[in-house]
Amino acid sequence: MAMNEITPESVEAFFTRATGEYVFARWGRPVAPVVFGIEEETLVTVKSAIEACVAIAGHRMAETDPELGSNLMMFFLSDWAELMEVPHMGDLIPDLAAKVATLTERGAHQYRAFRFDEAGAIRACFSFVRMGGAMDEVPAEVIALSQAVQAMLLWSDRVFTQDSPLAVAPEGTVVRPDVANVLRAAYDPMLPAAARDAAHALRLYARAGAG
Repeated sequence: MAMNEITPESVEAFFTRATGEYVFARWGRPVAPVVFGIEEETLVTVKSAIEACVAIAGHRMAETDPELGSNLMMFFLSDWAELMEVPHMGDLIPDLAAKVATLTERGAHQYRAFRFDEAGAIRACFSFVRMGGAMDEVPAEVIALSQAVQAMLLWSDRVFTQDSPLAVAPEGTVVRPDVANVLRAAYDPMLPAAARDAAHALRLYARAGAG
């Protein structure tokens, strides 16, 4: 099998969690992002990455979300302990102190928390990136694009732990072709916004394989 070839099994793996459950969700509303903790010039890079991933999906962006104001919040930190100092962060992340302790202990560089609406679609995503160490050597556009694509769907909690969702192309760093095809297929209006039956992966494959 060619590297990153789309198969029914690979599509199913994109949304199969470590517990063995198949859990799929896409955004059910326009994405209204806000970014904290970076310089103005990097902000343009991050927002461009979000726009690029939304465009791949054929989804929509908005200046504000009528319910939440901003529904995609990205935080860039130098230490997980900084989360304890952010006002109202405990409202966004339950058991914040325990989560900070776990992330610190693991030496984690990223964490995402999703919120869902009544239909199971994504209504909000809180994305956190801890800079420092090896992350300081990674170009801003690579970090931004990786975070943006991972915020667009409820991917498996293990799918991008070893393999990046990105690839290097002549024009620069891009979303990996198989990932882009699955992302595009996931927002097909004929498919549900959320699914917990692995048969959904076959419907995704039928669209992504032809992408």
